[in-house]
Amino acid sequence: MWITITIIVILLVLLLASCFRIVPQANAYVVERLGAYKQTWGVGLHFKVPIIDKVARKVNLKEQVADFPPQPVITEDNATIQIDTVVFFQITDPKAFTYGVENPMMAIANLSATTLRNIIGDLELDETFTSRDIINSRMRMILDEATDPWGIKVNRVEVKNIIPPAEIQQAMEKQMKAEREKREAILRAEGTKQSQILVAEGKKESLILEAEAEKQAEILRAEAKKEAQIREAEGQAEAIRKVQEATADGITMLKNAGPDAGVISLKSLEAFERAADGKATKIIIPSQLQSLAGLVTSATELAKEVDL
Repeated sequence: MWITITIIVILLVLLLASCFRIVPQANAYVVERLGAYKQTWGVGLHFKVPIIDKVARKVNLKEQVADFPPQPVITEDNATIQIDTVVFFQITDPKAFTYGVENPMMAIANLSATTLRNIIGDLELDETFTSRDIINSRMRMILDEATDPWGIKVNRVEVKNIIPPAEIQQAMEKQMKAEREKREAILRAEGTKQSQILVAEGKKESLILEAEAEKQAEILRAEAKKEAQIREAEGQAEAIRKVQEATADGITMLKNAGPDAGVISLKSLEAFERAADGKATKIIIPSQLQSLAGLVTSATELAKEVDL
């Protein structure tokens, strides 16, 4: 009897212990009572009535990522491409998420595929590669509006890859290669042009420097020649001045010595001798010098007789 009571008490304790539930952070539990929605448990310790209450769904309130496989879509110019998208969403209403749609993830995948086809159908192939932001924003707006009754908030939608058909991809690669070769040729031509411009400018600068150097050299040579002429003229002037001073000094000394007529006549003969040093072809002798010459000759003969 006591054993049976003990077992019953233990079972009751275990049953009561199992009725206490702890909801972790960023989670929510949807509780049903007799098959109907009762309440939503938040974070913390909760108690459910045994047998009557049950946890219908555990909902994760964190932001989640749904990566969908590539979807074939047709552009406005009838090009079939493959596009895969990534949807970032968060559950904001656990009750609506539990009872709003049967399979929320499949619903989001199908809705994302149909929305993507509608958007890409209005764009041409070239626009799909340059309109990622437009595609992302339009998909996010449409998906967020459609999933709001399901208790889902779509935060972002990103287009991962846009895969064109093989022949279009090859044509695009050839076009990109041609564009790269064109840019390379343009850059090479611009480089050659710039190099030629720099060489021409260098030659021009060199010629200018050479002309300036030659001009400076001419100026220096002219200044040097001018300086030499000035010094030569100064030397000649100094020599003339010295001669004039010597002549003046000689005249002054002769004047101070008081020379007689004979001395003056002899000096005249010496000057005449210097004048007739062989360079003259015709000499005109003044009459005064002729008389003086005769006088000198007579004096010379007289001196010889006296010696005899």
